[in-house]
Amino acid sequence: MSTDTQNTAERDWITDLRTSLTSEFEAQTARLTELTSDAGDSGEAHTRAALIATTRQSLTQVTEALRRIAEGRYGSCEKCGRDIPRERLEILPHARFCVPCQQKHGA
Repeated sequence: MSTDTQNTAERDWITDLRTSLTSEFEAQTARLTELTSDAGDSGEAHTRAALIATTRQSLTQVTEALRRIAEGRYGSCEKCGRDIPRERLEILPHARFCVPCQQKHGA
């Protein structure tokens, strides 16, 4: 595969990823709105609070991934600066660290 073909494939992948992350952001925002506007059963308040916290964390991760894409830093480990393998990013699109640095940084 030529370098131009690789660059085009990489740009296409990033474009698709940005679209996917944007859709995820919109879905999580709608979920958060629903969770925070529904008082629901007081017996389920703890569960709802946990869902809200998880949704907010997901929104933060998606937002940070989109920011890294916009800044051209997406796919680089924040600790060592090496490329994060694409396979890892396909599984965990919001990954900030390569596997060795993630293991050192903590789960």
